[in-house]
Amino acid sequence: MPPSDQQPPRKGRGATFNPDNRFAPTHSETEDDGWWQDATPQRLATLVRDETARSALSWNRSPDLPFDRSLNPYRGCEHGCIYCYARPSHAYWDLSPGLDFETRLIARSGLVERLREELCQPSYVCRPISLSGNTDCYQPLEAERGTTRRLLEFLLECRHPVSIITKSALILRDLDLLTALAGHNLVRVMISLTSLDRDLKRTLEPRAASPTARLRTIEGLAQAGVPVGTLIAPVIPGLTDHEMERLLEAARKAGADCAGWTLLRLPHEVAPLFEEWLHAHYPERAGKVMSLMRQCRGGMTYDARYGKRMRGQGVFADLLAQRFGHACRRLGFNEPAARSAQRLDVTAFRPPRDQGDLFE
Repeated sequence: MPPSDQQPPRKGRGATFNPDNRFAPTHSETEDDGWWQDATPQRLATLVRDETARSALSWNRSPDLPFDRSLNPYRGCEHGCIYCYARPSHAYWDLSPGLDFETRLIARSGLVERLREELCQPSYVCRPISLSGNTDCYQPLEAERGTTRRLLEFLLECRHPVSIITKSALILRDLDLLTALAGHNLVRVMISLTSLDRDLKRTLEPRAASPTARLRTIEGLAQAGVPVGTLIAPVIPGLTDHEMERLLEAARKAGADCAGWTLLRLPHEVAPLFEEWLHAHYPERAGKVMSLMRQCRGGMTYDARYGKRMRGQGVFADLLAQRFGHACRRLGFNEPAARSAQRLDVTAFRPPRDQGDLFE
């Protein structure tokens, strides 16, 4: 059930409240004592603080992920997607995974310098870097800071392969770099699609690009020769799952050459945030959606086990997997020959220490 102190939705924001930071030693509760209080603002400004990066690459050993290293220029994400599995990470910075995650952002500086140091290590083995493994590297703040573009410039100079996951049309700004990387088989882009329903998108992903803009982005990348696919993510049972086939068809028509999908994940604070969002925007569906989620998660709202967390289990999860597989076969996605051609080149990597012009 949603919290008893539920706040009305704020325009342009996904979360409706700030859950407690689970690492904080104390917690507070709002109590109406009858005294006058300031009105809750309906619009919240985005605040950005800078952080000097001490390292660039983040490493993982998850068998569920197709990469073992990622680069995240920003902490928090102004897109405000209510379902974002990265929300709980904001608690590590003494901030809430709720409204703080989408309104109090951290911009990391010095990433190119730190990345240069790490790629210069004699022990470094080149494999594709994922931009971003946590929050969107093309969220609105990128238009101002340009950190992602500088990273792509550096990776191109080093001939280092990179994969990009985004739901932003801002990526087309860097089409010159992406086409150059594609010319050396060094880049693959995946565009996330969740729903073709614009009204649903406005509350589910309030500051992300519209469905039409994302499909145009796929088209623009494909026409420029940049390998591009789509992620139907997350699939939300009882809310967006009925759109799976239409989303795949639209992406294929726009030029996507591969596709993947993930089931909605509700780790830590994401579960109460998402459930309150359901009660605020789709109260008539809330019970059904949460019931289906528990059916896919062994009776819980979330199952973090490897092999289960991305796709779920049970009859409904199996049905989703079968529908996705059937649609991909019908549309020509993910053929064995195509998967082989999608492997990025790791042999052309030139360590920065061998490029004197990078140090001038």
